[in-house]
Amino acid sequence: MTEEPRPRPSPLDRMYLAIDGVMEVLLIRHGEQTRDMQTASDFRDPPLSERGRQQAKALGESLASVHFDAVFASNLQRAHDTALALTSHHDLEPQVIEDLREHEVFRDLPGDQPLDKHITRELLRALQSRLISEKTADAYPYSEGSAEFRNRAINAVEQAIWTQRAERIAIVCHAGVINAYVSHVVKSPYDFVFGPDHTSISVIASLENRRMLKRLNDSHHLRNGDVDLTSS
Repeated sequence: MTEEPRPRPSPLDRMYLAIDGVMEVLLIRHGEQTRDMQTASDFRDPPLSERGRQQAKALGESLASVHFDAVFASNLQRAHDTALALTSHHDLEPQVIEDLREHEVFRDLPGDQPLDKHITRELLRALQSRLISEKTADAYPYSEGSAEFRNRAINAVEQAIWTQRAERIAIVCHAGVINAYVSHVVKSPYDFVFGPDHTSISVIASLENRRMLKRLNDSHHLRNGDVDLTSS
């Protein structure tokens, strides 16, 4: 039986990158981290919680039959360990790009001192309120600035995209990084435009210098019957 030729892409197909030769880029948030934040260093590299490990396992199982040409991850343990749960189903190792690390909150404070020595609970609530209202990383003092963070995060994702010609890659990183890159693609002025669930998958189509948002915050793999592992 002769296979029918595929119809030529329409102008809308070309605009939305629904054409051959497009790379699929999965931006995946790490699993839930432990939340015991007593010092500034606790904000920088907390490990996965038990729920986070279950989320990472569910992620890996849901993508076990999907082909990946490469998997990238930040150097922070919660992202790297989530990436390992994904690559355990493939003949791959996570490729570390350090600049995929999360926005460096309170990086200019001594890491070994109690956070409340410098930031009272009332000030922390005020800072979080500003972050929600203004949607900018500049809301936090003693931290990496908005312009510096966005530039670093966008360049790191682009580095992964340009590392090799591929059909599909995964980038396991952080909520801030994913927000920065999605904002870049949709041309938003904000650093934070949505709240990614832990191990959620957002998909970017990439062709040469064009990028198109295809899917946002998919976490269906965390729901199985009466079991719901979603968290944000």
